[in-house]
Amino acid sequence: MPTEAEQWWERLFGVAPEPHIVIPLTTLAVAAILVVSGGLWRLFRQVLTIVHEAGHALMALLVGRRLQGIRLHSDTSGVTVSRGRPTGPGMVLTTLAGYPAPAILGLIFSVLVVAELIVLVLALSALLVLGVLLLVRNAYGIFTIVAAAAVLGGVAFYGSAVVQAVFVYLITWFLLLGSVRPVLEMQTKRARGAARDSDADQLARLTRVPALLWVLVLAAVALACLGVGGFRMLDPVVTEIGAAAG
Repeated sequence: MPTEAEQWWERLFGVAPEPHIVIPLTTLAVAAILVVSGGLWRLFRQVLTIVHEAGHALMALLVGRRLQGIRLHSDTSGVTVSRGRPTGPGMVLTTLAGYPAPAILGLIFSVLVVAELIVLVLALSALLVLGVLLLVRNAYGIFTIVAAAAVLGGVAFYGSAVVQAVFVYLITWFLLLGSVRPVLEMQTKRARGAARDSDADQLARLTRVPALLWVLVLAAVALACLGVGGFRMLDPVVTEIGAAAG
């Protein structure tokens, strides 16, 4: 009889049944609709904002800055406040970490999804939500994180294996696809003169490298993660379709 700890370990790192090819393809289509739509994008973009601000916060901790907190706003913007040297490599890395965070997390999730470690993705998502909850300093931000935690908890504890697989595939696709649009939106606002304090402009002031070049770097990271992660998630589907056709 396995112990309770062994049961949790098996649940966390055990390999889930391989999902039917309909799941990766359907969730890809749904995620694409969420990203290109208007109202739905504004509703679900907050997920990317949470990860974006978590990226700033994690990097601030890694480079030795003192975190003051995170604020999430109803317009899907956010801000992470930390204390330390206002210039230097640590500040550059902290500023740089926001926009790539959803893309990199999506890439990590894609590796775990292909390895069929669905529950592990849910556990990592829970750790992310808990970490941000401890740092949020405004009421709307707390409400947003609690709502995200409720959805995540419902899927993790009450969802069937199929429901969990659908949810994980959908959030992974959304992170990968959705990481590109905020970079494009930032540049659109910059072109109109409405984002003079964007991450790219802050990086330009810190490094004396043109802001447009930083925009291109951020876009390249997002597209690279989308390409690699998307290929990994669709490769089993293509292989199965090819085997069936052959």
